[in-house]
Amino acid sequence: MLDNLSTSLKDALKKLAGKSVIDRTAVDELVKDLQRALISSDVNVKLVMELSKAIRTRSLDEELPKGTNVREHVLRIVYQELVRLVWTTADIKLEPQIILMAGLQGSGKTTTTAKLARYFQKKGMKTGVICADTFRPGAYEQLATLCAKINVPCFGNPQEKDAVKITREGLKSLKDLELVIVDTQGRHALEADLIQEIVELNILTKATHRWLVIDAALGQQASEQAKRFHEAINIDGVIITKMDGTAKGGGALSAVAETKSGIVFIGSGETIDDLERFDPDGFISRLLGMGDMKALLEKAQEAISKDDVDVNAMMKGKFTLRDMYKQLEALNKMGPLKQIMGMLPMGNMELPEGVYDVTTTKMVRYRIIMDSMTPFELDDPSLINSSRMQRIARGAGATPDEVRELLKYFKMMQRTLKGLRGAGGGKFNIQRLMKRFSGMQ
Repeated sequence: MLDNLSTSLKDALKKLAGKSVIDRTAVDELVKDLQRALISSDVNVKLVMELSKAIRTRSLDEELPKGTNVREHVLRIVYQELVRLVWTTADIKLEPQIILMAGLQGSGKTTTTAKLARYFQKKGMKTGVICADTFRPGAYEQLATLCAKINVPCFGNPQEKDAVKITREGLKSLKDLELVIVDTQGRHALEADLIQEIVELNILTKATHRWLVIDAALGQQASEQAKRFHEAINIDGVIITKMDGTAKGGGALSAVAETKSGIVFIGSGETIDDLERFDPDGFISRLLGMGDMKALLEKAQEAISKDDVDVNAMMKGKFTLRDMYKQLEALNKMGPLKQIMGMLPMGNMELPEGVYDVTTTKMVRYRIIMDSMTPFELDDPSLINSSRMQRIARGAGATPDEVRELLKYFKMMQRTLKGLRGAGGGKFNIQRLMKRFSGMQ
């Protein structure tokens, strides 16, 4: 998520390492590096200039706190100003409500509508969806199919072209549900007739929330689009989609600043569960390499049982093939491994190339190969020599190269976990790390 921006910000802050005093030259250099990183990521130039001024002024004027080095002091200022840039997270209550979805065509609004339904369903709310997109062919079929997978009712009429009529009938049909999400037609904010339609839908539904779905790749035009939508229906939350791709993401952050509404969710994957509740502190912490332990713990509690994995045990000295498979299986339930690792406070530590490259298919192959190993080999992979490798391959219907690949990946994971243990200061302790990084707020 925003990998390029994250790398650029961390590189800019690296230059302060070892400095004992803050001088204007060092701060000016840092600010220029930050400006380049933010502007190249499509953050609005005006916002970048405001941010730069605040960081420069505070870095030079504020006294260095006792027991804090220069890098930590400036990092704290950059962190706080970036949190201010993305505003606060929008408020979400688990009570009866209607959510009106707005956004440009192609922003991922329909998929996000289904993801939202899933999110609230998991929170125990009786949820339904109305498809008010009467323009895009297949819109109702797409939304109805997604909702059917999670047993959420979806109201729509592909033969009807009046979105207001469909919504009126949908509200009657779903009146016994606690939460209704209305998926509207993707529209350009400068198309007056379509804007009028969503204004009418807003009036009809008396929407509790009006959330704008923004593609992370939208770029500089995001600010103008957000402004027009905000003027039309008073946007009170933004959902940023496609944050797992190569998008720069700065345009979406600019859109948030334009509406002053806060980000409610971030979409960062293809499955219906890939919707992350936005937390500004955690988001900026991850950008700066400080991790997001709170989000990691929430994911773990939601996705896996206590018997699946012991996160502290992952960081202890002994790590076997048996451990690796059990932990990869548990992490797979939590989401993409890269996303999970991004929540750990690794600072500037570089992970080995290919450490995330374990697909579901590969995990199945790994399991078959491991089923051909003896208990002694699973507990002590160093026992696996050439002849044992041949035997394991034959038993698994695999090639010796596939067995070598598994062992190579195991060693890579072992090195990675040792590195994380070192980054945590010896014994890895989640509570201690959470306390350490919460001090940045």
